[in-house]
Amino acid sequence: MKNIFKNTTLILGLLFLAVSLSLTSCNRSDDEADDLPQEELSDVLLKVTDVAGGASIVYDYQVNSTTNPNVKLINGHTYNVEVLFKNGDDDATQEIKDAKDAHFLVYNFPNSDITLTRTDDFTRGDGNRIGLKTKWVVNTAVKNASVPSQLVLTLFHESTSVSEASAVSGNGVIYGTHTGGETDAQANYNIIN
Repeated sequence: MKNIFKNTTLILGLLFLAVSLSLTSCNRSDDEADDLPQEELSDVLLKVTDVAGGASIVYDYQVNSTTNPNVKLINGHTYNVEVLFKNGDDDATQEIKDAKDAHFLVYNFPNSDITLTRTDDFTRGDGNRIGLKTKWVVNTAVKNASVPSQLVLTLFHESTSVSEASAVSGNGVIYGTHTGGETDAQANYNIIN
């Protein structure tokens, strides 16, 4: 009889522990406005506008897609670029702005020579800009025609530190560094000219 009671108590205790862990692990943060898991983002849009008077073109990367949009850039041109995040038909960009201190974008341009400047009209608490709005000066869109040129755009969440600094990486440049945190979204775009 004592063994049945001990086994029942043990099973109930383990069940309670499992339920408690599953309920608390669903949310990465205590701040509901700051909870933007990757599975809720369906699209990462790049709105690219040629400063020389060209029309805006929107390139839509669908999260977990097997194909990447082709972003056409002309050598010697300057572009204003805005990043928008969507959850289905809903714009999730404002949620990122509302939780600006918890988010940061890193731009990686392998095989391209593009100078990027962050132009957000607001800053995070640490003085850095998220990078939702940027200006690109395209020196060489495709440096080596035998190697794909891309933009790998990553939205990080709750990094312990971030910097707008750039660094040469292989045959391209990475704009932005971070330490720690999680990936909220990653989008890949082909760069063509």
